[in-house]
Amino acid sequence: LLEEMRENDLLILTADHGNDPTYTGTDHTREYVPLLRIKENEKCGAIKDEDTFAVIGASVAENFGVPMPEGTIGHSVLKELM
Repeated sequence: LLEEMRENDLLILTADHGNDPTYTGTDHTREYVPLLRIKENEKCGAIKDEDTFAVIGASVAENFGVPMPEGTIGHSVLKELM
């Protein structure tokens, strides 16, 4: 996959923050999600901690020119990812 990336491509890999196995219930209980971004075959440095996982969705939406629905949480961090 990395060998097929072009100059302006951005690869974002992430995962759900998951559940603490000792917690009763199905609520997400982990505080952070992993975020790995790769641009031009180089791993990029860290971005600041954010309040919500929704920044990834907002960033993808901005990248493709899709407006976020009114009242949704999260803001784009696309500039930091690029």
